Amino acid sequence: MSASGGTKAIVAALGANLAIAAAKFVAFAFSGSSSMLAEGVHSIADSGNQGLLLLGGKKAKRAATAEHPFGYGRERYIYGFLVSIVLFTIGGVFALYEGYEKIHDPHELDNWYWPVGVLVFAIIAESFSFRTAIKESNELRGKQTWAQFVRRAKAPELPVVLLEDFGALVGLVLALGGVGLTIATGDGIWDGIGTMCIGALLVLIALVLAAETKSLLLGEAAGPEQIAKIRAAVVDGQVVTRVIHMRTLHLGPDELLVAAKIAVQHDGTATEIADAINAAEARIREAVPIARVIYLEPDIYDEKVAAAGTDPSKTPGGE
Repeated sequence: MSASGGTKAIVAALGANLAIAAAKFVAFAFSGSSSMLAEGVHSIADSGNQGLLLLGGKKAKRAATAEHPFGYGRERYIYGFLVSIVLFTIGGVFALYEGYEKIHDPHELDNWYWPVGVLVFAIIAESFSFRTAIKESNELRGKQTWAQFVRRAKAPELPVVLLEDFGALVGLVLALGGVGLTIATGDGIWDGIGTMCIGALLVLIALVLAAETKSLLLGEAAGPEQIAKIRAAVVDGQVVTRVIHMRTLHLGPDELLVAAKIAVQHDGTATEIADAINAAEARIREAVPIARVIYLEPDIYDEKVAAAGTDPSKTPGGE
């Protein structure tokens, strides 16, 4: 997996979640807290999610074949989408069900110090995992806000880990609040309410992840900065005079397809045009290294056709 895949953040989150899950189930066994049970299942789901992300990164490295000539880069998007489904069904829906049951049949907590101690430990461990994800994301985020980074990132792993860790931290605070109110009031209904809040949070995060990874699966274009670089790299001002229209598509987080119709001098020879196209491809790859599949079609730009309103550059992906 490339550096942009956030492998370090995934491994840190996996280690933290496995340790936290074990601690939460021990706390549930001693206290009977539904918040602890919901949080334990949440941590197991998160651990499975990190395993799916690592598996997707490994499968995406497979070489292209005759059946899949553009490679397997989108495997990472598929596994990112699976993560949202797992988080929704196993984490969110289970927590909502468990909270509903606890509200209808509340009972006091036994050995309350177990869930409190585990929650404090879990918050510390999740904070370490979240810090790692933030550090790796900042290397790619640039001047984007966090919301923009999650929406625009082409590699699904870091947004997934960021949202999972953020949801886990908020969920732990909610669980601690539910357990604390149950201890203070002696009414187990607060534990159930805390569990319901955790479930609602996980469902919301899962829906956001599903929407973003669905967009990646459908196929997203390069970012505005990359498109500008590609356009500037194509034109040499001699043989290639302009980009008539262009389409870009992410075949994976680290692989970009570029297809463009370019205007060439009408008196150029076939050899000159072929050399100009090869030079343009080299300039594109230098400007945007992930542009690995490039198709450039030479044409003669017709100003009259453009003035008549049939200029292809007016379509999406054009100027």
